[in-house]
Amino acid sequence: MGDGLEEELFRIVAETCRVSEPLPDGLSFDEPLIGPDSPFGLDSLDAVEIVVAVQRKYNVRIDAQKTSRQVLQSIATLSAFIRSHRPGPG
Repeated sequence: MGDGLEEELFRIVAETCRVSEPLPDGLSFDEPLIGPDSPFGLDSLDAVEIVVAVQRKYNVRIDAQKTSRQVLQSIATLSAFIRSHRPGPG
């Protein structure tokens, strides 16, 4: 998209969840964000922290467990949700 949102989300996730290991170069935005296959090594408690941080920063609302599970599949799904729900030009 060219707006740097995905890179910013990588930083927010790493800072919010205190990811100590450096992320591999060339990490795909489609990598799983939560769960055993996640390069971040995040779990459901981390997901709650990510939701809170994203809601505060981007003024979007991520409701319901089912919705949040879909939104938090990857950086790509999270950035698509933010773009389609934040106020202002989209």
